[in-house]
Amino acid sequence: MRGTLPALKNWLLAVRWGGHALISLYISALSGVALGLQYNPAEPFYSTATIHLVIPFGAFWRSLHYYSSQAFFLLLLVHFAAVIWENSVRFTSSAWLRLSAAAPVGLSLLFTGYILRGDATGEAAGAIAENIALSIPLFGPPLNKLLVDVGAAGAQKIYLHHVAGLMLLGAFCLWPHLRRYSALWRNHLPTVMLLLAAAAAIKTPFEPGRFGLLHIAGPWFFWGMQELLRYLPAFWAGIAVPAMLAVPLLFLPAEGRARRGCLLLAATWLLGYAVLSGLAFARL
Repeated sequence: MRGTLPALKNWLLAVRWGGHALISLYISALSGVALGLQYNPAEPFYSTATIHLVIPFGAFWRSLHYYSSQAFFLLLLVHFAAVIWENSVRFTSSAWLRLSAAAPVGLSLLFTGYILRGDATGEAAGAIAENIALSIPLFGPPLNKLLVDVGAAGAQKIYLHHVAGLMLLGAFCLWPHLRRYSALWRNHLPTVMLLLAAAAAIKTPFEPGRFGLLHIAGPWFFWGMQELLRYLPAFWAGIAVPAMLAVPLLFLPAEGRARRGCLLLAATWLLGYAVLSGLAFARL
């Protein structure tokens, strides 16, 4: 047992997680362009169904975009965990805030992608996002009008944020890091081949028939919050509880007892969220 943790740490720090994440992001962006040429935000369900069922190779491009986006987010989280664990690079507070903000931006990109599907899961995700935004005291209605507004604008604003706003914000967060580090395709061929194989062999989730669904499960990363919404008001489940993880990590101290306290709080939060996600998964 004593040798397991150091071995895990050595393996975690030896793999170039950031490079794998960047390559996955490139594939996600390229496949997203192919999908964007066929997507109409005024008719999200019809557009997605047409891409998925009618357009030649549409299902492949959709799957490639889906799995590369998922891979980017997961690899980004592992890279984030490796940087925190190693703690060998000293960032300024502003630089760390900017870099670590890439994680919630990536999560927002994933979540808006689910809404843009326009199927039962997408509609439910959009409704929940709007309710959470509206639950914010004082600023809720204008924020919802600016960022979500699916009730009045449908997928139009979500689409604009997905293809432009969030992408630009993510580039702003990562640009100082990308100027120092690069990822070459030839160094990440296994990742590329794995994503291509997954896109060709595994269909992307989509519910062309909306009737007869007794339970709608949100995105896998949303399961814990979906379960929490059963017990708490939207503001507490969708804003306050996630902030208990985001704030300590965004403002993580470089060293000392404060750093250990923040990491302990984050670990406790993740454990609790995993339990809630397990309860939500049991309902599927």
